[in-house]
Amino acid sequence: MSTSKKAAKSAIIIIIFTLGSKFLGFLREVLIAAKFGAGMETDTYFVATTATTLITTLMSNAISTTFIPVLSEIESREGKRGKISHTNNMVNIIFFFSLILVLVGWLASPVLVKLLAKGFYGEQFNLAVKLTRIGLPKIIFSCILGVATGFLQSEQRHASSAAIGFPFNFVFIIYLVFLSTTFGIEGLMVSAVFAALSQFLIQIPELKKTGYRYKFIFDLKDKYIKKVLYLSFPVFVGVAINDLNAIVDRTLASSLASGSISALNYANRLNSLILGVFISAITTVIFPLLAKESNNDNIIGMKKIMGNGVNLILLITIPATIGLIVLAKPIVEVAFQRGEFDANATIMTSKALIFYSIGLVAMALRLLITRVYYSLQDTKTPMINGAISVAFNIVLNLILVKFMAHAGLAFATSIATTIATLLMFYGLKKKIGSLGTVSYIKCGLKSGLASAIMGVVAYTVYNGLYRILGVSKLYNLISLLLAVAIGVIIYGVLCYVFGIEEVKEIVGKAKNIIMRKMNCKK
Repeated sequence: MSTSKKAAKSAIIIIIFTLGSKFLGFLREVLIAAKFGAGMETDTYFVATTATTLITTLMSNAISTTFIPVLSEIESREGKRGKISHTNNMVNIIFFFSLILVLVGWLASPVLVKLLAKGFYGEQFNLAVKLTRIGLPKIIFSCILGVATGFLQSEQRHASSAAIGFPFNFVFIIYLVFLSTTFGIEGLMVSAVFAALSQFLIQIPELKKTGYRYKFIFDLKDKYIKKVLYLSFPVFVGVAINDLNAIVDRTLASSLASGSISALNYANRLNSLILGVFISAITTVIFPLLAKESNNDNIIGMKKIMGNGVNLILLITIPATIGLIVLAKPIVEVAFQRGEFDANATIMTSKALIFYSIGLVAMALRLLITRVYYSLQDTKTPMINGAISVAFNIVLNLILVKFMAHAGLAFATSIATTIATLLMFYGLKKKIGSLGTVSYIKCGLKSGLASAIMGVVAYTVYNGLYRILGVSKLYNLISLLLAVAIGVIIYGVLCYVFGIEEVKEIVGKAKNIIMRKMNCKK
């Protein structure tokens, strides 16, 4: 199987598993909204989750991102046995350091909550500290997960890594359906810890298939581990800086109307659906290819791979942005409005969704460009870029929150991310030369025109069906699904008519497959 076909197959597998995981994730969020609504308890829970997720995301992303190229180097020099040996060493070292982080986090929880939610006092502050401490063991499981993910991806195995959302969400769903009434919001955080553990457990069978077997090795002088840690530090700091955007948003939102933090969280979940399903699949598959071309000093090959990735991202995120803007309210209604999640919560969340979605294109491109820098073994530039982004975000937050409340916080994030992404492109051009920007602009303009027409059609179809069918949750869902389906068809047809190469190539391959099958039947 050719590299391109293998990459395409891997991307499809990731998308399918991620779609299933995201569906369960939305069901989880719907159940949380229905059981706990959008108020003091959920605001507190989401702040505590931010505190624990901040550290787990930092460690897991930094490790898995930098471990892949180092593992490839180890395998080329020491073979498979050496690769497994160094992986075991990494597992044990990471477990030791993550255990220390949990102990430090336990002591520092009150300070952390004060930083994340300056508006929390009394009972709400105490609850936030309690929930943060309950969730700290997630750090250990997430760190080990990062090592396992890096090892599996270096083996070109993506299935279990893409499927980790299934057990994660099942744990939450079981708790919310059967136990939430008894154990409340504290039990929800306990379920989060078990959910994190389940993500690692699901990877064990695939690890065994690769020939991996655990063995206790603890060598702090390991030069490859030192290299991973050296490369990881800028990634760690960069991810920490990027996460500060969400922290700043929630800190300022804690002083706004009750439910503001929850509205931002639910809106960000919806906006992140595109990033988590399609963009994650693209960047996951492209990253090893970029690293390989970089190691071979093939800059032209890197630019070609990157160019295909950029155009694919534009073709996905531009129509997604338009769709989220024109259908924000019905999307939030269908996704969350039930139980304690009332019409006011829908209005607050839909406003945040509109302004988060404005930065969707930039968010997606930034994920890809960051991988390009990492493949060039440059982890410092994304870190510096993240610091610039946070600086813009803080300034814009302080300005826009006065006029737009929580929606201003979402808008500030989108503007700051867009500025940071443009700077990343500019820095990359200086580093490796021309990037083929003209082709990106052409693709973007064609996609933008097709998306605008799609948006008008989808909006008209939804409102027309809504007036005809009447007010009902089921009819609202039917109206939304039909509007989205018709919009997607319109967009695809227009992209083909406008001569977008990627779309024409997909259509051409589909025709060839159909023709081959027809010839086989004859």
